[in-house]
Amino acid sequence: MRPLDIERFRSILTLRTGLFFDETRFSLLREVLERRLAAFQGDADGYFAELEGGATTAEVLALAEELTVGETYFFRHLDQLRAYAEVALAELPLARGARPLKVLSAGASSGEEAYSLAILAYERGCEAGRSIEVRGIDLNPKAIERAQRGRYTAWSLRETTEDVRRRWFREVGREYEVLPNIKDSVRFRQGNLTTTEYPADEFDVIFCRNVLMYFSPEKMREVVARLTLGLASGGYLFLGHAETLRGLSLDYHLCHTHNTFYYRKKHTHERTRRPHSVPTGRETQTTAADGPTLAEEPWASSNWLDTIKRTADRIQALAEGPTTDGPLPLNPAAPSSRRQHGRALELLSRERFADALTELGDPFVNEVPEADTLLLRAVLLTHSGQLDAAQTTCAQLLELDELSAGAHYLLALCHERNGRLEAALEHDQTAIYLDPTLAMPRLHLGLVARRMNDRQTARRELTQAALLLEREDASHLLLYGGGFGRNGLIALCRSELDRLGESA
Repeated sequence: MRPLDIERFRSILTLRTGLFFDETRFSLLREVLERRLAAFQGDADGYFAELEGGATTAEVLALAEELTVGETYFFRHLDQLRAYAEVALAELPLARGARPLKVLSAGASSGEEAYSLAILAYERGCEAGRSIEVRGIDLNPKAIERAQRGRYTAWSLRETTEDVRRRWFREVGREYEVLPNIKDSVRFRQGNLTTTEYPADEFDVIFCRNVLMYFSPEKMREVVARLTLGLASGGYLFLGHAETLRGLSLDYHLCHTHNTFYYRKKHTHERTRRPHSVPTGRETQTTAADGPTLAEEPWASSNWLDTIKRTADRIQALAEGPTTDGPLPLNPAAPSSRRQHGRALELLSRERFADALTELGDPFVNEVPEADTLLLRAVLLTHSGQLDAAQTTCAQLLELDELSAGAHYLLALCHERNGRLEAALEHDQTAIYLDPTLAMPRLHLGLVARRMNDRQTARRELTQAALLLEREDASHLLLYGGGFGRNGLIALCRSELDRLGESA
């Protein structure tokens, strides 16, 4: 089978289902495509033409069945379910006026999650069929059939206590069936999360765990936007442990209880109208007659992250040649704020923190400062030892962007230097959750854990930090590396692991 066939198949699947498959899953795509072509009894081009034509709903559903087989069980990830029961169900009234509390299980698979959510509501005194309604939606029609049947093997109840099993299930031969009052509270339907529209404020709680990771970034944003519309203000959203809303939405508060992270939708008056800068992939252009595009100039990017990357590259080039403490050339035509950021970043690389702060200027000259400016200011204040000012700036940044991993990492540094190790751990953990690719929060968490004699955590985080540092973006090292280069930070991890009796 031609590699181009796999690529085309992947593109069609993303278009028709929203599912995204990276190169590591090409073997699965090859196997599925071979089986479907055999059933189609035609060539690949004819099969693709049928799929692209949009008239093969049955075939799309068949593909969904093969590609979305999800292993699940009752009361999976109990920490999140405890937060649901002890926070969401405790704070949200079980009946808001005449309507019941409504819960959505998005990506419901074979129904174990949806039934678990209903059982927990009943455990807290919910009245059957009136005060709680759980809805389950999944792309896989076969999974929906199993969910509607409501019968499960002992393997699906492997994390269910005997007491709960007796109260909410009945034995039917070698299977366990959920009781009628639970089954009556849950409804399932086949549907695609990328196309399903939800009425505004329909749900009070949404579980969408381990689903977003299968979508492309664009589809992730679409799905989150749809879920956000359907979630009532003040409602709760639970994602998988490896999933975050960072870069996807600013409409939520991040919550951390029961050793897990989840989200609460902001009320209308809390939602920011000025989101932080995010990569758009579109640079401001001039015409050919005007000369080079602005994107080609070193300080003219409309994207602050691009400014950092270019600065990091420039600093590396300078390190290989003659150095100077004198002023570096800037593009006089570049926007002044980008020039200030670029100059401040170069001064940061030389540990001239006071000069960099002066160059950056007062972020509150404008009525609402940009989140990226506050982040750079917080970095400079932290490195210069102005910890109180750094914490204040981080708090201001989190008001604009509550999901800033960088702000939480900087707060961890400040708390650790002030002797508040538990608070430092909390912020490091939050930074790691929000951006699992960042190495520095893991390195810092490992060092703090070693100070607290938590050798297991120290080994785990320092090992992971060493691995991440091998491919850490130069811009992250510039901002968060504390003046150390990649090799120096990796050597630090290995040294600390040696002290713990490990190696990386």
